[in-house]
Amino acid sequence: MLTPIIILSILIFPLLVAFVISKFTRRKLDAHKFACWGLGVAFIYFFIGHLVQTDGMVDMLPVWLPMRLELVYLTGVLELAIGIALFIPKYQQIAAKLAIVVFVAFFPANIYAALNSVGMGGHQWGPVYLLIRAPLQLVLIAWAYFMCLKSHNKSMQSTANASAD
Repeated sequence: MLTPIIILSILIFPLLVAFVISKFTRRKLDAHKFACWGLGVAFIYFFIGHLVQTDGMVDMLPVWLPMRLELVYLTGVLELAIGIALFIPKYQQIAAKLAIVVFVAFFPANIYAALNSVGMGGHQWGPVYLLIRAPLQLVLIAWAYFMCLKSHNKSMQSTANASAD
């Protein structure tokens, strides 16, 4: 049960720190930037999970799937790339879109793991795992969309409007 709390903490921490600093310095908070950073750190955490919990990740995949170990490493590298891209303003929008695609694409592995009582880190929660994982993934998708994509579009519109004035 600790992992979802860690993920949410990682996600929120950069934005929370930036918010506190902005209040003390009386500077405008760039929520988009720090929301993307939080998602980026979360994706790097996911990448580390692929390295540290490799066997557990392999177990989350159906046995009929070929090259499961290689797939775990490949998806880990993809998560690392997304995580790094979320720190680079030029790539944040595409990285946020890819993050959403990854959450949706990886969801069947979570369903398989829940229905087959595959637990990460020795936790054999069965379908309860899905009850925790599904809402967490929805939160992460919403964060990527509303905090990284939609806020990026708003800031771009504000910049364009300011330039026109």
